[in-house]
Amino acid sequence: MKVIKIDKKDWPGGLEKLSGNYRLFGPVKDKDSHDFRELPKGKLPDFDFQNTRLPAKSLVYPQSEAMFEYTLDESQPDHHVMKAVKKDYSPRAVFGIRPCDAKAFVLVRKNFDTPEYKDPYWIQAYEASTFVGLACDDPHGTCFCTSAGCGPFHEEGLDVLLADAGDHFLAKGLTEKGQNLLKAAGWTAETEADIEAMKKAAEGKISSSVSTDKLEAKETTALYDAPFWEEQAFACLNCGTCTYSCPTCWCFDIQDENHKKSGIRMRNWDSCMFPLFTLHGTGHNPRGTKMHRLRQRFMHKLKYYVDKYGAGIQCVGCGRCVRLCPVNIDIRKICELMNDYDSGADTCAA
Repeated sequence: MKVIKIDKKDWPGGLEKLSGNYRLFGPVKDKDSHDFRELPKGKLPDFDFQNTRLPAKSLVYPQSEAMFEYTLDESQPDHHVMKAVKKDYSPRAVFGIRPCDAKAFVLVRKNFDTPEYKDPYWIQAYEASTFVGLACDDPHGTCFCTSAGCGPFHEEGLDVLLADAGDHFLAKGLTEKGQNLLKAAGWTAETEADIEAMKKAAEGKISSSVSTDKLEAKETTALYDAPFWEEQAFACLNCGTCTYSCPTCWCFDIQDENHKKSGIRMRNWDSCMFPLFTLHGTGHNPRGTKMHRLRQRFMHKLKYYVDKYGAGIQCVGCGRCVRLCPVNIDIRKICELMNDYDSGADTCAA
C-alpha cells in the first residue's frame, strides 16, 4: 500500500483545503485532558496527547441526542405530531483518532447496523465521517490493545493511518474515502519510508496484556455463578465511569423533555452500572445489587459478546476504565479470573 509523506509545514495548508468540503474535527486540549471537537477555521488538531479522556464514540453517538420534536399547542400546525430533528450529516473528517477508538466503531456497529435493525442516526453519522487515525507511539502503561485484537498501529476502522515521523507525517490511505481525502488536501508525495518498523517499536512498548483464549469454551452459566463476583464488586460505587469512558459501551435511554407545550424526544447514554438501568415498572429489579450489575458488565464484554459473534471480546484494550475507576477495579484482573476459572475445582472443593 502506498505511503504518503506529509511535511508538517504543509499540514496547515492541507487542512485549509479540506475545510471547504469537510467539517473538521480533532483533539482539543481542555484543562488537563483532550476531547474531540469541531475545529474552527484555522485551528489545528492538538496531537500532543496519549489518548482522550472520553472516547471518540461521541462523534457518532452523542452523549445526548435529540431525535424528535413536538408541540401540544393546537394553534400550531402539525401539533401532536412527532417531527424528526434536522441534523447535519455533511462530510466530516476526524483527525487524530487513536486506532483503538476506530476499532471500537467496528465492534459497536454490530449493535447499530444489522439485517434486522438499522439505527439511522448512528449509521448516517458514521458514514459521513472519514477517520484519519493517529498511530500511538507512546502507549499508556495500562494499555493492553495488542492482546485485545487491536494495536497502536491497527488499521481496522480507519480510512487513513497517520504516523508521526518527527518533521513529517507518514500516511497510508486505507480506503477510497481516505485516498480521496489525501488527494483533496494535496498530500500526494509518495515515499519508500517503512511504517512497519515504527509499528513494531510501538507494539514493543505494550507491557500489559489479557488472556482470552479459554473464554469461548467456558460454560456461560458456570461463569455466571462463579464465586469471585461478590469480592470483585465489593468496592464498586456503581458510578458508571467505566461505561462512559469505554469506547465499546453503547447502552442508551430514550426520554421526553417537556417545557410548557413543546418538547423533544432524546436519547442519552445509559449504563448497566446504574441501579435504575433494569428497574421494572412494577418496582422489581432483576439486577438489584451492585454485584449483579458489575457481573453483567463483564459477562457482556467478555462472554456474551464472544458467544454471540465469535469475533473476540467487546474490548479494544484502551485501558481507560483501568485508569479512571475511582476504586481500582481492573478489567484485566477480571478477564484473567474468567479465563482461568475452573468450575469443576469449585465443585470438588465444595
